[in-house]
Amino acid sequence: MADSRVANFRRVASSGGAPHVAIIGAGVAGLSAAIELSHAGAQVTVLEGAAAPGGKMRTLAVAGRDVDSGPTVLTMRWVFDELFEAVGVASPVAFVPAAVLARHAWMDGSRLDLFADVEASAEAISALAGAAEGDAYRRFARHTERIYRAVEGPFLRAQRPSFFGLLRDAVRGPSGITGLAQIDGMTTLWKTLASTFRDPRLQQLFGRYATYAGSSPFEAPGTLALIAHVEREGVHYVQGGMSALARGLEQVAKGLGVTFHYGERVRAIEASGSKVSGIVTDARLLRVDAAVFAGDLATLASGALGDVGVRAAGGYTFPVAKRSLSALTYSMVASASGFPLARHNVFFSRDYAAEFRDLFQRGRLPEEPTVYVCAQDRDDTREPGPGDAERLFMIVNAPATGSATEVDRCEAAMNRVLETSGLLLRIEDRRRTTPADFEKLFPGTGGALYGLSSHGPMSAFRRPSARTPLGGFYVASGSAHPGAGVPMAALSGRLAASALREDFASTVRFRTTATAGSISIA
Repeated sequence: MADSRVANFRRVASSGGAPHVAIIGAGVAGLSAAIELSHAGAQVTVLEGAAAPGGKMRTLAVAGRDVDSGPTVLTMRWVFDELFEAVGVASPVAFVPAAVLARHAWMDGSRLDLFADVEASAEAISALAGAAEGDAYRRFARHTERIYRAVEGPFLRAQRPSFFGLLRDAVRGPSGITGLAQIDGMTTLWKTLASTFRDPRLQQLFGRYATYAGSSPFEAPGTLALIAHVEREGVHYVQGGMSALARGLEQVAKGLGVTFHYGERVRAIEASGSKVSGIVTDARLLRVDAAVFAGDLATLASGALGDVGVRAAGGYTFPVAKRSLSALTYSMVASASGFPLARHNVFFSRDYAAEFRDLFQRGRLPEEPTVYVCAQDRDDTREPGPGDAERLFMIVNAPATGSATEVDRCEAAMNRVLETSGLLLRIEDRRRTTPADFEKLFPGTGGALYGLSSHGPMSAFRRPSARTPLGGFYVASGSAHPGAGVPMAALSGRLAASALREDFASTVRFRTTATAGSISIA
């Protein structure tokens, strides 16, 4: 199949001219792919049904102010630094490193800040839970760094990683056979944490990292502990908000000659024989040599883009039982008192196991939820004045069933968690988004925001790679390899661009620096 696909591309290339590539979706993955491909010499057209770039990185207008209402935590800044360096442009946005990673609160009144500095966090943990737990954190920091170093090259940057390949690389590494233990892929995150920390609050705090992949710490592999290292390497504020990053990527793409069509929803994909030939939108039929679908794979597999889209999905299935989490979110303008908010705040429920039983076993909103609050007008050096209204974004984990049942009950429970922890709000205005709303925004997903859940040791290898069974058609998103999150989506876009360049390497006007099997990043 691969040989015939390359041959098809070469026949197209022989007709002369730069290949015309359509990018379906102007989220981070689509924008990153567009930048790479345009820089390499392709004629790139981006088609986006919304009115602005960003995808899930969206803003909502509340009380006359724009509230970031999607991803709010930026890590792995190097992904964007390398992207901009690869195409020879300066960063269009300013990244400011955060000293306080997040503020955590429990309903018993205890609080804990985590810091970018390991020793500062260890001292804070010692003050909360004793010196032995502070030492445990230092060991945990070293362990999570080892996990990250073991998987960055052979997994994050690879086109199509395999579990056994990852193990092989670990064995060949400097740690030899003991490198296998660095991955922690055969145990759960919760078991890893239970063997590391005695204090249940710390188990709960670090267990929350599974939700970054829309998963349960009781079912996700211990490998996800690497997120602790990723955050220590740098959580960044984006000046102008996360939406400024999407606009900055769009700016770079336009500077490279990319054409954008907003408010233009894709309705179908056309194929000629074994390869993609056109994209049908509300407004036009676009003839293309290749295309990148930068959206949820569940949408593609659902038939929303026609039978050819289903064929391109290659048998991808999205059963309810394997979906990642959705969310119940609140974008608001309010004045806050009683609790000293940082930029990122987490208010924990009393029973984490019960919360995830509700989410994944019972398929319902939790009886008592953990609540994340992003205070967007605060950072390490600034905060609103007393009584001033500020922009807040709140998230409660929800099952991806596409329903909106028991929302009012869960909202009341959310308010109790916040009030018990000391946070009082006087709300000026707000907008609520439910799993049913996310299903409308991203059809076929049931509202799942991270693709398939990361449950089980093989879960990371179930995500589709960039190439599809349809020649010239590629996929890139947080639901594809290497996974969920803003930087991972950008990597997915770059991997799709790299695969397309490899397959189109014979085109005279298509420059390629890709290396087989992995993304070539300067």
